[in-house]
Amino acid sequence: MKKPDPKKEAAREAAPKGGGNHDAPHPTTRASAISKDDLERFRRLLLTRRELLHGNVNQMENEALHRNRQDSSGDLSSMPIHIADLGTDNFEQEFTLGLIESEEEELREIEEALGRIDAGGYGDCETCAKPITRERLRAIPYARLCIECKKKQEEVEE
Repeated sequence: MKKPDPKKEAAREAAPKGGGNHDAPHPTTRASAISKDDLERFRRLLLTRRELLHGNVNQMENEALHRNRQDSSGDLSSMPIHIADLGTDNFEQEFTLGLIESEEEELREIEEALGRIDAGGYGDCETCAKPITRERLRAIPYARLCIECKKKQEEVEE
């Protein structure tokens, strides 16, 4: 069993509960390696991505969970459905549900990154406390680990 990381726990406790309002700029609680301008750029990037993902998740949920076979295929006949068609429908629904789960995980990561911005810990690796490179944050704005620590984590998981 993995021991809780004290730095991670402190960031979680400092993060606003219940999602919070991350739309307005918030001061940081400590000097950060990232400038205030960069923090605001990353905040806007995270908020934009969050909005896009909310739309994607809602649309996929409606398509996967609230449509029946006749609606989705345009089939207006009353002929019985072939078993292979049911298998295809089930596969498509399972695939969509997997995408929804993945996007919901990214939404959780975005919310936590916004909390780290508010708490003043954004841009610091949660394992070694070194700054995460701006290039990595531009690619994955909710990154928790620097490249080196992420590589180590992936090696352990393999």
